Amino acid sequence: MNAERLLAHYEKIADAPNAVVRLRRFVLDLAVRGKLVPQDASDEPASELLKRIAAEKARLVKAGEIRNKPELPAVAEDDAPFDLPRTWKWVRLANVIDFSAGRTPSRHDPSFWNTGDHAWASIADMEDGQVLGTTKETVSNRARDKVFGSQPEAPGTLIMSFKLTIGKIARLGIPAFHNEAIIAIRPHLPDLDPYLFKVLPQFARRADPKGAVKGATLNRESISNILLPLPPLAEQHRIVAKVDELMGLCDRLEAARQRREAARDRLSAASLARLNAPDPETFEADARFALDALPALTARADQIKHLRKTVLNLAMRGKLVPQNPKDQPASELLKRIAKKRAELLKAGYPNPDEARTQIKKLAEQSVPDGLEALPRGWAWATLLQCSALVIDCKNKTAPYASSGIRLIRTTNVRDGRMNLNDQKYVDQKTYEIWSARCTPEPGDILITREAPMGEVCLIPPGEEICLGQRMMLARLVPDTIDRNFMIYSLRDPNRARRRAASRCARPRGARYAGAAGSWCVRSGSGGHSALSLCSPR
Repeated sequence: MNAERLLAHYEKIADAPNAVVRLRRFVLDLAVRGKLVPQDASDEPASELLKRIAAEKARLVKAGEIRNKPELPAVAEDDAPFDLPRTWKWVRLANVIDFSAGRTPSRHDPSFWNTGDHAWASIADMEDGQVLGTTKETVSNRARDKVFGSQPEAPGTLIMSFKLTIGKIARLGIPAFHNEAIIAIRPHLPDLDPYLFKVLPQFARRADPKGAVKGATLNRESISNILLPLPPLAEQHRIVAKVDELMGLCDRLEAARQRREAARDRLSAASLARLNAPDPETFEADARFALDALPALTARADQIKHLRKTVLNLAMRGKLVPQNPKDQPASELLKRIAKKRAELLKAGYPNPDEARTQIKKLAEQSVPDGLEALPRGWAWATLLQCSALVIDCKNKTAPYASSGIRLIRTTNVRDGRMNLNDQKYVDQKTYEIWSARCTPEPGDILITREAPMGEVCLIPPGEEICLGQRMMLARLVPDTIDRNFMIYSLRDPNRARRRAASRCARPRGARYAGAAGSWCVRSGSGGHSALSLCSPR
C-alpha cells in the first residue's frame, strides 16, 4: 500500500464515523498479515530468528538477568488465527519477551508517596502509542526499597496495560515505576522492540480476558499465551517504516478532517440558529437553505441530534407546516375533550375512586400567565386538560420477579421509545396491586417524573406493562389528539425554558404536582397539542 492508495480509500469513507481510526486499523491489519510490504526471498526466515531469540534468552538466564521459565509449546496450525506468509511464524508472547507487572505502594503510608524521588505511572498517564514523559504521581526512595525492591524501569522500556483498557501501550521517556495494571515488556532480542510496539496491542485485545471485579483483565497465563505473527527481522524493519509513513499520513488526514468538521459545525450552528430564532422576513429563505444543505450539515450523530431539536422546535411553534384558517380552533377541541372526559369520569372510569380523584385534580388545573404567544387557532392547556386521565406511579419500589410482566422504570424510556435496558419484571399479584388505580394499556403515554424528568414514549401494541416508580401515565380521550403528535409535543426541546417560566408563575406554597397532570400544554388547531412543560415543580 502507498499514500495514493490510502488517500483513495480515505475519500470513499471520509464522512463515515471514525474514518481515520478505521484506516489506522486497516493499515495495522495489513501489516500483521504480511500484506503491507513485499516479502524478500533473501531475508532470514522467522524460523532462524526464533533460534537466535532462544540463544539470547539462554544467555540472559545464565547471566542472571532473567528467570528461567519453561518454553511454551509451539503454535499448532489449527490454533493460528489466520494464514501467514511462508517465511513468517506464529509465536507465543512469553517465548520472545520477558515481562513483569508493577505495584502500588500502600496509600495509608504517606512516606511512600509524592516525594518527587521517582516517577510512578498509571494507565491514566499513558497516551496510547506515545512516549510517556511525565506522571501525575511520584514515589519515594523508601517505596523503592520496601515495595519495589529494584530500580525504576529504564527509559525506552515498553509498558502496556492488561486491565480495563487492555492493550494500551507506551514507551517510557523517563525512569519510572508503574502500577499493577501495567506490564513492562523486555524482548529477549532488543531488535524486536519496534515491531512489538506497533502490533502487540491489537493481539493483546484478542487474548482471552478474565472477569474481574472492575472489568476485563488478563492474567499471567493469558498474557504469556498471546499469539503473535513473527516476520523475518528485515521485514519487521520495512513494516515499521511503512506503518510510520502511513500513520503520519493518517495524522494529516485527521487534522484536515478536524478542520473540515469545525467549519461544518459552524455552518450547521448558524443555519439552525436562524431557524430556532427566525426572522419573519428571511425565515422562508433560511429554511430552504437549511433543507438544501441537510446532507452536508448532518454527517454525525450529534449534528442530527441538533437537527431533530430544531424540527421539534419549529413544529411546536407552528412553523413547520402552514396553518389552515378553516381548521377547528383548539378552544373547540378542548371543549370536546372536556365533554367526553366528563362523561367518562361521571360513569366512574376507570374506577369510581380514581374518577373522583381525577375530577378533584381537574378543578385545581390552571394555565399560568407569561407563556409565549401561539399561532392563531392554538391555545394553552395543561396535560390533564388534554387527557382523559393522568395517573401517577405507586411511590414504592415494586418487588422484582425473575420473569413475568415487564416493569417499566425510568431507564426503560429514552428518546421517545420503550427499551429493554436493565429490564425488571413483576409477578401477577404485584402487577394487580401496582395497577389498582389504572391498568396501563397500549397507546397510553408514559412520562418519567425524574432521573431524568420528561422522557416519554407510547406503550406499544401488544405490550402488557406495570408502571414503575418515578413514572406517570397519560391516557388521551379517544378520537381527539393524535398520540404521536403528543409524543413530539412532550419532547419539545424548549421545555426547560418554559418550566422556568412556570415556576415564576406558581403561587407561593404550591406543592409538587407531577402526578396531577399540571404539565402545561398548548393545543393546536386540527386536533394537535404541544407540551410546554410548565410543570412538575
